[in-house]
Amino acid sequence: MTSTSSPSLADALAAGTVVLDGGMSNQLEAAGYDLSDELWSARLLAERPEAVTEAHLAYFRAGADVAITASYQATFEGFARRGIGHDDAARLLARSVDLAREAARRAGDAGVERPLWVAASVGPYGAMLADGSEYRGRYGLSVAELERFHRPRMEVLAAAAPDALALETVPDADEGAALMRAVRGLGVPAWLSYTVDGRHTRAGQPLEEAFGLAADVPEVIAVGVNCCAPQDVETAVEIAARVTGKPVVVYPNSGETWDAGARAWTGHSRFAPELVETWRHAGARLIGGCCRVGPEGIASIARALGTV
Repeated sequence: MTSTSSPSLADALAAGTVVLDGGMSNQLEAAGYDLSDELWSARLLAERPEAVTEAHLAYFRAGADVAITASYQATFEGFARRGIGHDDAARLLARSVDLAREAARRAGDAGVERPLWVAASVGPYGAMLADGSEYRGRYGLSVAELERFHRPRMEVLAAAAPDALALETVPDADEGAALMRAVRGLGVPAWLSYTVDGRHTRAGQPLEEAFGLAADVPEVIAVGVNCCAPQDVETAVEIAARVTGKPVVVYPNSGETWDAGARAWTGHSRFAPELVETWRHAGARLIGGCCRVGPEGIASIARALGTV
């Protein structure tokens, strides 16, 4: 089932807890694909679209209710550096939504009877730079410049009719402000998700300030955090719920650390599915995993939440 026959994602969040998928890149790497390229998983939108569909399908089968598209690193600027023109880039952005929809259809054919939704990923400006700056923010751009960067691809993704836009891994409240401006009038609900360090964004702003930007934006149906350490989630959830009154989205990574120079993860996993009940009690309604959290991790979240 997809959005044509299901309740809206906003309605589902009002009614209970919804399970997000896990990391796209680690699932593709597990299937044998090399993602060392600057386009990361977005390269496979052109070269191996079937692999992207299969990755989404693995998460739906594991218990995810929402697939986040492989468009995190997909930008007009990034594609242009690879010789892909504007029109072809727009088609690849739209394809990311179509591939997730196809995975939902296949899941339904395979016997998955619960509602399934698709969220189109809108990664931060730093993801396009492919230098790890999405974990630092402070790009030296104004809010207006960041809005001009984000709005064109958000328009293309919105036109592909996802159930939501995932404005995710945002390191900087200035970029959050730009995204809140860019999302207006698109006709698609969205969530805003920061990557954080304790009680602050990666750029150092207090989370109260960062989350507050979304409090009065009607398009935003959830706020929260992703691609952060699991131990940073609970406090962030409490702040997000208190400041905005909206459902909270959380999808931390495994707890390992990204080395941008080596383009590799270091350290050990600290992702503990038993934490999800604590996050739900604090206000989280949309719960999943990010980098290095695969289908087994999502299955354990779904079991812990009792959604499958």
